[in-house]
Amino acid sequence: MKFTVGDLVKLRLPILGTLILFLLAGLLVWWSLQQEQKAGQERNGAAASMSQVEQRLRQVRTEEQELKERALMFQKMQNSGITGEERRLDWTELLRQIQQDMRLPGMNYEFGAQKPLESVNGAAFAYFASSMRLQLRLLHEEDLINFLARVQREAKALVLVRNCKLAPQAGSSDNRSAIAQLSAECELQWVTVRRSTATK
Repeated sequence: MKFTVGDLVKLRLPILGTLILFLLAGLLVWWSLQQEQKAGQERNGAAASMSQVEQRLRQVRTEEQELKERALMFQKMQNSGITGEERRLDWTELLRQIQQDMRLPGMNYEFGAQKPLESVNGAAFAYFASSMRLQLRLLHEEDLINFLARVQREAKALVLVRNCKLAPQAGSSDNRSAIAQLSAECELQWVTVRRSTATK
């Protein structure tokens, strides 16, 4: 069977229709690909936005937890008396009371000037420390450990023991000193937290 020009004339409408259908199909495929690409970009953008939101949410939760921990720590410090102005009168009374309770033969101490432990510029609160030189006359070594433990436990401050020297007690004509077997000399820091007066 042979196609003639007359057959092509008869088939021109179906051929034209087929070409139009192919063109429409190609346009539909192109449009679908464009929509898929657009949807992919939107999906990636939404995923990136969600990731940023989740990261920010984690950061907010971390900051919230840190604030809660700081508030709890500050509340504990307030309850223990570490915050506020230093209370040297209370501290000296505590030292005398512990000496009497433990019946230590002798005690001398001297407080130094209060100084900031760190730069207070821009800080709402800051740590301040008062140094103290403490001399004790003791019956035995355990008295020193017990004395310092009570001071750290009962003082309205954070008491840091920097160093201690223990030595045999030299002879003395004082009856109370005569019963002491050891002498101790310690350096302590009494740390408090209070509102900084430095300009921000």
